[in-house]
Amino acid sequence: MTGSQDLIVSAARGWIGTPYVHQSATKNAGCDCLGLLRGIWREVLGPEPEVVPAYSMDWSEPQGDERLWQAALRHLVAKPLSDEAAGDVLLFRMRSSAVAKHLGLAARLGPEATFIHAYSGHGVTESPLSAPWRRRVVARFAFPTEAS
Repeated sequence: MTGSQDLIVSAARGWIGTPYVHQSATKNAGCDCLGLLRGIWREVLGPEPEVVPAYSMDWSEPQGDERLWQAALRHLVAKPLSDEAAGDVLLFRMRSSAVAKHLGLAARLGPEATFIHAYSGHGVTESPLSAPWRRRVVARFAFPTEAS
């Protein structure tokens, strides 16, 4: 890992154990998957690049809007899915017909790959990037080297 990747993964691991709280982004108090990424951004890059509007747990699924993907394209660096690195932001589609609405951060690569994410009922945890999770990844991004 490069120094910035180490820093990103280390920052993410510092959030492990934070309870799940929808629309929150406060370490040790509560966050959702977007809040985890927002918190890592603040720790590593500084102020967040935009104000996040209120959002529902369905992430604009009824409208079919890929809002989370669009925001990632505005602020992160898009990468090919095959270009894996620790510290990458992973965007997941939970069902094939649904919008992409879950985020995680690649932590460990290889046959024992893991990712760090926040989800309801579990809070922030480091989970195996198992085949069921891996097949849901629809996009991969890197944090920019500096805030925009």
